Amino acid sequence: MAQFREVIVKQSSISTWTLAALFLFVTNLAAAQTAPPQRTDQAGTQGDRSTVALPTTPSAVPAAVSVEKTAVVPAIGSGDLLKVSILGAPESDQEVRVGADGNVSLHFLGEVHLAGLTIEEAEAEITKKLVDRGFFTDPQVSVFVKEYPTEGVSVLGEVKNPGVYPVLGSRRLFDVLSLAGGTTEKAGEVIAVTHRNRPQEPVTINRSGDPSTAAQANVEVFPGDTVVVGKAGIVYVVGDVKKTGGYIMENGHMTILQALSMAEGTNPDANLKKAVLIRNTPQGRQQIPLDLKNVLAAKAQDMPVQPEDIIFIPNSAAKSVGKRSLEAIVQTAVGAAIYRPF
Repeated sequence: MAQFREVIVKQSSISTWTLAALFLFVTNLAAAQTAPPQRTDQAGTQGDRSTVALPTTPSAVPAAVSVEKTAVVPAIGSGDLLKVSILGAPESDQEVRVGADGNVSLHFLGEVHLAGLTIEEAEAEITKKLVDRGFFTDPQVSVFVKEYPTEGVSVLGEVKNPGVYPVLGSRRLFDVLSLAGGTTEKAGEVIAVTHRNRPQEPVTINRSGDPSTAAQANVEVFPGDTVVVGKAGIVYVVGDVKKTGGYIMENGHMTILQALSMAEGTNPDANLKKAVLIRNTPQGRQQIPLDLKNVLAAKAQDMPVQPEDIIFIPNSAAKSVGKRSLEAIVQTAVGAAIYRPF
């Protein structure tokens, strides 16, 4: 009987320790699941940085987007109609228009310069003057822009219907481009947005067809702003090719072989060894020899082209390009400028 009790005690002891260990394991597992994960930065070390690296490929904005890092806050400008109110003092409410000098005439204060200030800054400025002059101890001032002098955004450049389009309050860039009928086939990837309160600081935006990055380019646009859609780079391919014309550099990149493929290749009698690249430089037009035969055979390196470059491929029966024929080639390229997307 004693031996039997001893066995029971030992079994109970083992069971107790097992339950205790199981309880600790479950507790630690729950804590691990609820604890916030540690982030790892680009160098692979652990830290608490929350910055997310954006893609840097050419297709990213648009393809990487070069936009403002902070939100644009519109400033008060000449011609704006403001409603100024003080909480608890309805007799002080008034509507005033900002003059050409940037001043408004307010009750109690007279002339106050508000042009160039944001709404919050204007409220703080009026509050400070009311307190300094002893009219109020802690006024709650409200400033609201009821009307802009020109409630429109100018949309220029490579859009189908350039003009000034009326908008009320802030809109998004893509909305404004839609009002102008969208971009043309010659539109480039660069769009410049100039805010009316920052005329010397235009914002450059690179648009992209990638939906994952396009939202970054859809910046805010305000009444009085100007949007200019730049022209895409064009490369001309003329001479003994199947389709002479000008070809758009999508994303701003193109090589000799890519331009040649856009022209659907050369004709059988083309003189590949006498091809030239004509490029505008600060010193004038220059001719760069192109040995397309070796390039096509992968014996020479394919080279990138620049906007407004002209690739000329003569016929095998024709003489090499001379100084006198240079202008003729340029005129041929201009005359055959049929724009085709890359």
